[in-house]
Amino acid sequence: MSDTQSLNKHIQFILDSYDTLGGVSYTDGDHLPSRSSVQSILKLLKEILFPGYFESTPINSSNLQYIIGQKVVAVAELLCVEISKILVWSAKESGRSLGIMDAKLTAKHTTDKFLAYIPELRSLLKQDVLATYEGDPAAKSEAEIILSYPGFLATTIYRIAHFLYTMDIPLMPRIMAEIVHSETGIDIHPGATIGSSFCIDHGTGIVIGETSVIGQNVKLYQGVTLGALSVPKSKSSIKRHPTLGDNIVVYAETTILGGDTTVGSNSVIGGNVWITQSIPENSKIYLSSDYQQLIKSGKIGGSRDHS
Repeated sequence: MSDTQSLNKHIQFILDSYDTLGGVSYTDGDHLPSRSSVQSILKLLKEILFPGYFESTPINSSNLQYIIGQKVVAVAELLCVEISKILVWSAKESGRSLGIMDAKLTAKHTTDKFLAYIPELRSLLKQDVLATYEGDPAAKSEAEIILSYPGFLATTIYRIAHFLYTMDIPLMPRIMAEIVHSETGIDIHPGATIGSSFCIDHGTGIVIGETSVIGQNVKLYQGVTLGALSVPKSKSSIKRHPTLGDNIVVYAETTILGGDTTVGSNSVIGGNVWITQSIPENSKIYLSSDYQQLIKSGKIGGSRDHS
C-alpha cells in the first residue's frame, strides 16, 4: 500500500469516527466561541484594569485617554461578537431558537453593563492587592503582586468571569476560569461568591467550587479545597460547597466540604485539616502531635492570624 493510500485510509477512519462518536465532534453547527478570542479579551482587560503594567510601551497621562479608548473599543467589539455566538449556541443546545439580532442586542447590553462595572472592579482589585501586600511578608511592592503573583492573577480573572456569570452568560466565564487555571494551578469556579480583600498565598492546587461563599478579608494558602461531598447530577442546582465567614485564614492542604458546612468568622484553620461540619466563630482548628484534629474555641482575634 502506498503512502497516499495509507493516509487516505487513516483519513477515512477519522471521518467515520465523526459520524459514530457524538459529543466530541461539532460540524455544521453554529460557530462556537473562540478560546483564543477569550484570551485576547482577558489580555485587553488586564491592560485596561492596570494601565502601564502589561503594555510593551510606556503609557503617560498625555496619551492615556487615546490608548485606553482604543482598548475599550477593542474589548467591547470582541465581547459582543463572542457573547453573541455563545448565546446562539446555548439556545440551540437547550432546544430554543434565538435570532442573531436578538443575540447581538443581549450581547451589547451585557457588554455595556460590564464596561460600567470596571471602575468598581478596579476598586475591588485594589483591596485584593492591599490584602495580599499586608498578608505576605515576602511581598515587596504592589507592582510585584500585580505583575507576578499567580494568586492575584487568578483573583483578577475570577472577578471578571464572575460578573459575566451573574449576567447569565454561559460558557465564556468557565473558559476564562480554565485559562487562568492552566496558567496558575488555581481553580476558582466563576459561580463562587468571594468578598473583598481576598488573598491567595502561593496558591498552587487551590480549588474553590461553584457554590462556595467566601466573606471579606479571607486568606487561603496552597492546596486548600472548598469542595462538595459527592452528589448526583440531579442535585447540581443545590448549594454543594462550603461558606466561609469574614476574617478567616485557611492554611495549606486543608479540605472543607459540603453545602451545609460553615466556617464562622474570625477563625483560623490549620494545615492538613479535613472539615465536613460547621465550625463556630472565633475557632482555631489544628492537628495535634498525635494527628488528632482539635478545635479550640473562643476569642482568638478579629484579624488574620499569621502564627
